[in-house]
Amino acid sequence: MPPLTTEELSLLRKHDTPTVCNVIELFDIRPRISGYMDERIQACFPEMPPMVGYAATATFRASHPAQGDVYASLEDQVASFKENPGPAVVVFQDLDDPMVAATFGEIMCTTYKSFGAVGLITSGAGRDLDQVRAIDFPVFTNGTICSHGYSHTLAIQIPVHVGGITINPGDLLHGDCNGVTTIPKDIAGRIARACDPFMEAEAVILNYLNDGAVTRQGLADARAKCTAMIAALKEQVQNTP
Repeated sequence: MPPLTTEELSLLRKHDTPTVCNVIELFDIRPRISGYMDERIQACFPEMPPMVGYAATATFRASHPAQGDVYASLEDQVASFKENPGPAVVVFQDLDDPMVAATFGEIMCTTYKSFGAVGLITSGAGRDLDQVRAIDFPVFTNGTICSHGYSHTLAIQIPVHVGGITINPGDLLHGDCNGVTTIPKDIAGRIARACDPFMEAEAVILNYLNDGAVTRQGLADARAKCTAMIAALKEQVQNTP
């Protein structure tokens, strides 16, 4: 399948993650309770705009000393970004249970960003949050821990389990202050183009509610119009290749 165009990536970045989830539902290709990370994965910087990119995966451990240079795999990690059809999102599975140390800090995030990554997700913890915020690099974690312990990366570009779902190398991800979802790559371009029309449908209700005096009938009429617009959009996206 062709990679997303620059325009399609921009369209996805324009919209929040709940809107993307809503549009995915129009296609009826997966259960509505699957495909997105659970409440354990939280945005460290909820004020940052949506993050969109392709997963560059890795596993991590910090509970036991490792042999040699614990950052030896960093060069291989950033080299693997070229395997993706677009910007990378680094995704770590912390194998320690419970987690004992931070997966990342300032140096790792600065390295990733310098090689084109647009964000990082870990099932573990982070640190150096002030410094990572300063470089405008969105990160999503299961908490914050001040030390890196015996941190080392075990493997890269393998399936990982984060936030209750499996992430494969190259999976398309969208995340913001509301959480992180996967986007099915075979319909990603259609999802990107359907977000604006979906927002226009929802705006019918919001504009009515914000316009002044409201009535029960007026709300019913606005909801009916919104529902009809979404139904028409659903038919369109399901029947347009």
